Amino acid sequence: MTDRTATAPRGYQLILPPEWARIPMRTGTEEAIRALVDDAFATLPADAPRDKVGPYRRELERRLKDAVQEARKAEALDLYLPVERMHGIAVPASIVVSEMKFPDEVAVDPSAVSRRLLESPGRAGEATVVDVDGVSAVRTERTVAAGGTGGGELASRRVDYVVPVPGDPGRWLGVVFSTLAEGVEEIEYAECAEYADLFVELFDAMMCTFRWSRP
Repeated sequence: MTDRTATAPRGYQLILPPEWARIPMRTGTEEAIRALVDDAFATLPADAPRDKVGPYRRELERRLKDAVQEARKAEALDLYLPVERMHGIAVPASIVVSEMKFPDEVAVDPSAVSRRLLESPGRAGEATVVDVDGVSAVRTERTVAAGGTGGGELASRRVDYVVPVPGDPGRWLGVVFSTLAEGVEEIEYAECAEYADLFVELFDAMMCTFRWSRP
């Protein structure tokens, strides 16, 4: 019998735009948050008033910790966030990478699972088969209403990739991108929501850089 651990990749790599950052979820989470906050304020002049800088620093740290808390609900491996603002507004977008496992005793055919995903009524939206570093993955795009199943306070645009781990039929990766849906009426987020299509294109371009990390 082939040793799956000898043939399966040990991880993955994803090339990020300069304004995006990765927060690992299993180890080093707090350190990554501190480093992001430090980097965000590193360019401020040394004589910048602390009473002005402090609240912004605490707000950024709170936003990052809230995002981490939400990602942990999905048992995420990694969380990716845009750390630069757009016209003074924090860009409401994220990428969550999670691992899905089947029991070792269950033989799973990746192509059969892909067919089930494409046919599943629970995955409402536009579903297609795409290539991710040599394996066939299922890409689904949909809009989730505010307060709906899996939805938040505002309507969101979701794109997710379900990717089988090559050489290990029991393991899959879920890569989920989320941003505000177009038509959000809240003034503070309306402009960001207008760029939903561009954000989705950026995410798909990032997924084109996805590569497995092999021994």
